[in-house]
Amino acid sequence: MSDIKIKITDRDGVLHEVDAPTDMNMNLMEVVRTYELAPEGTIGICGGMAMCASCQCYVKSDHELPEKSDDEEAMLAEAFFVEDNSRLGCQIHISPELEGLEVELAPEEQ
Repeated sequence: MSDIKIKITDRDGVLHEVDAPTDMNMNLMEVVRTYELAPEGTIGICGGMAMCASCQCYVKSDHELPEKSDDEEAMLAEAFFVEDNSRLGCQIHISPELEGLEVELAPEEQ
């Protein structure tokens, strides 16, 4: 098993350094749910299909991520609290290249 370290700031501003497995085909939203860094039912509402923006996060580190898909672009275009560094956590797949990734969860949409 190969884990990487990721830093996630939750919606209360608390920084968590977590281990994320690179060999389980997980995405960032699933890691957040695994560590319960957001209340149940407030993140990953669509199940990771890029059909909601509940897992929006701000990428704080300089990691090179895959380009946004059309679906991700469309969801972010309709989301609240969008910044230039916004991404959907469900579209960020955990890989060894993301060692040290730093993200902050966007505020929950009301």
